[in-house]
Amino acid sequence: MVRIKEAILVEGRYDKNSLSQIVDAPIFETAGFGIFKNKEQMALLRRVAEARGLIVFTDADGAGFVIRNHIKSAIPAEYLKHAYTPDITGKERRKSAPGKEGKLGVEGMTPEVILEALRRAGATFEDSAQRMPGNITKQDMMALGLSGGANSSALRLQLTKKLELPAHMSANALLQALNLLYTLEELTDIVKTLEHKNG
Repeated sequence: MVRIKEAILVEGRYDKNSLSQIVDAPIFETAGFGIFKNKEQMALLRRVAEARGLIVFTDADGAGFVIRNHIKSAIPAEYLKHAYTPDITGKERRKSAPGKEGKLGVEGMTPEVILEALRRAGATFEDSAQRMPGNITKQDMMALGLSGGANSSALRLQLTKKLELPAHMSANALLQALNLLYTLEELTDIVKTLEHKNG
């Protein structure tokens, strides 16, 4: 497992599954063309990109380039890096037939090809002993009332609204986003202001 500083953006869950077995990094999905309509997700990606950088790793087919260009138009170039898969014909194991252009996507690449694509993109490989920013745990979420409590979902909804994060994030997705953007101390202060507001 290789640790990478930047977050990585892929098209779908199978791409995410392939990458998560190779790299230790936050991995986000575009849900294919779903990213075009999801303003909250795009806002989160922009904030993550500004905080730690974002590697766009879409498939090498036409659809992948349409998505990549959309991201390029929405997030300033200085926060983006671009990883490209080579043009390899074939089909992924789970599919009965190749895609429209007959090329393997990110999910069909070997670990070696994926790591080489990330190196070429300029990914920041980190020492695995190094601690990533963000020290918020699931226990912290419970202690702050953001999970496991009677009013946790209402408090999470208030928090996502205040932080301008997607409203329907699961507790795990919220934990990942919080660790990318805030320290435990900052989060604690924000939750206290929400509790004070609730009286």
